[in-house]
Amino acid sequence: MQITIELPDDIANQLQLQPQLQPANFSRRISELIAADNYRQGRIGAASVRLLLNFSSRWETYEFLKREKALLTLHLEQDVQAIGNLLATK
Repeated sequence: MQITIELPDDIANQLQLQPQLQPANFSRRISELIAADNYRQGRIGAASVRLLLNFSSRWETYEFLKREKALLTLHLEQDVQAIGNLLATK
């Protein structure tokens, strides 16, 4: 899916002056913000974040969520419980 964002010209010009916000990086950053916000609100899980941002591992995903201050204790507790359930079945 492709989404277009309209910005006032003066703001767009300011953003273009920042090397880290060139078009490809800008698009990536918007995707990161969408993923972190939706994870924070419980709309998507870590696996969806990983898929959306094309991370190579769960740990890379968790590092991203930690950096974005989106790694909620609730999710960690659910993950620990799921791991405990898996280990209990062996």
